[in-house]
Amino acid sequence: MANRNRAFLMMTLPALLLFFTFHTYPVLQGFFYSFTDWKGYGEWNFVGFSNYLNVLQDVRALSAYGFTFQFAIVSTILVNIFSLMIALGLNAKIKFQKTLRALYFVPNILSILIVGFIFNFIFTHFLPEIAAAIGLNALTGNILGDPDLAWVGVVIMAVWQATAFNTILYLAGLQTIPEDIYEASKIDGAGKWRNFISITFPLIAPFFTINMVLAMKNFLMVFDHIIALTGGGPGQATESISLLIYRGGFQGGEFAYQSANAVIYFVVIVIISIFQLRVLQKREVEL
Repeated sequence: MANRNRAFLMMTLPALLLFFTFHTYPVLQGFFYSFTDWKGYGEWNFVGFSNYLNVLQDVRALSAYGFTFQFAIVSTILVNIFSLMIALGLNAKIKFQKTLRALYFVPNILSILIVGFIFNFIFTHFLPEIAAAIGLNALTGNILGDPDLAWVGVVIMAVWQATAFNTILYLAGLQTIPEDIYEASKIDGAGKWRNFISITFPLIAPFFTINMVLAMKNFLMVFDHIIALTGGGPGQATESISLLIYRGGFQGGEFAYQSANAVIYFVVIVIISIFQLRVLQKREVEL
């Protein structure tokens, strides 16, 4: 037994060492430098909490926080609505069920950069040409070039790409519901809507919680969608927190300052995730 435990320990220690070296140590290092004025090179001095105080007064950082939260909240709601609707359809006894499930999962396996280039072409050329042909003047321009509408384009692309993964999770939840519950409710005369409100949605509540938390966390950390679609523009209209940290920290000589920004944002994401779990888990029911 002791030899077996030693073997399991030897298998897990390399993974732990790699995780600490390439994840935990850089995180601790970044936290340390957030209290300095290090630019990413050269000498540095301790500056206390001044980086944190400056982030809270930085107009560009606050604008990035505003855009990121707006994008994350809208995208999380839309993704969960669409993925639940698609999952309900794919869970029904319809023709070509397996083929449709495979097709709806395709966006999840595509590179976000490739998806971004495709949507860039759609918003820049395809959509304006279609709008001009049918006389829809409001969409004849490129929305990615409009500071007020560019975020809508990022939301559309992100929702299209992310819906596939959430659909898979909802499908897994729907298949855990025993069929005899629906048969019993049918005998009682319950309709489709009553079944969804009283049976389906309460019983997939744990999957709803997971989808909401994962979607919100992923959208709060949005980076590659914006790089592929707008680059943060026009101006800084679609600059997310992750993009601001990357540009300031690695391209702008603000390594310590953006490390403080990253620490603040990490705390914000943890608080939001815990809040979501506490609120959503209260409404979960067990079968």
